[in-house]
Amino acid sequence: MAERLNLEALRYARSVAHARSFSAAARAHGITQPALSNAVARLEERLGVRLFERSTRGVTLTAEAVRLIPLVDTALSALDAITAEARRMADPQTPRIRLGVSPLISPDLVARAFGAVRRLPVPGDLVLREANMADLHDALTEGELDIILIPSVNPLPRFEHRVIHSEQVVVIDAHAQASSALELSETADAQFILVPDACGLTRFTTQLFREHDLPLRTYPGEAGGYQVLEQWVGLGLGAAILPESKLSDPGLTARPLVDGGLPVELFYEAVWDPTSRHAADLSRLAASLSDNRRL
Repeated sequence: MAERLNLEALRYARSVAHARSFSAAARAHGITQPALSNAVARLEERLGVRLFERSTRGVTLTAEAVRLIPLVDTALSALDAITAEARRMADPQTPRIRLGVSPLISPDLVARAFGAVRRLPVPGDLVLREANMADLHDALTEGELDIILIPSVNPLPRFEHRVIHSEQVVVIDAHAQASSALELSETADAQFILVPDACGLTRFTTQLFREHDLPLRTYPGEAGGYQVLEQWVGLGLGAAILPESKLSDPGLTARPLVDGGLPVELFYEAVWDPTSRHAADLSRLAASLSDNRRL
């Protein structure tokens, strides 16, 4: 009897394909990168084809993956839809989707979510809540939210994940003389001002330095928000790392952060319960938000 495909390995491969990153996929599923890489390697062996190529420019899909990953998407979505559709049939109603967002999520992405919900097969309503990461996680786990949009920095293993957006991060420093790109390896001597570990930015920063075995020197104080962060940088208290969309002070020099010449990006993901009775609509919503990252 032929060996069956491992469903978890298929989910891992799908996450790698959408994120174009093994590390981001591993964080999303709450496992180590080697464990995820090994599972994908076994899947490739089972399929008899290679799915991904790694290089200094990142992860790219092979020609075989371009053909297979959409089939994986379809198969996994169909499996998850069984439980979801049963719940929908037991309690049919117009979709009322409760969306939680991190403060890092841009207003443009939220606006796209409103439009996507109105374009569902049965147009629905969107109820919005902004909160810190811990509260969003708890609300999703308790069923108080249907889907959350967050930075891809925390594992939530039992939920479905889809990378929906990414943006380059920059370093702002009052003492910078030019806006040219800054290599991550050149930041070891800088002192960085951090914000509370609530929105995901501080976790992203600490993970970034830890994954590259670089020391992270931090200012002993803590800024309460992004505007205060920029003000303190302007006072010369230290440097800061921010996603481009959160820059508001044109007087500060912002240098794109790169690693080996490649942009350092912050990934954002949609996370939802694949057994929710709204799962089909939530999957459509996530796919709509990730249109700019399609294969």
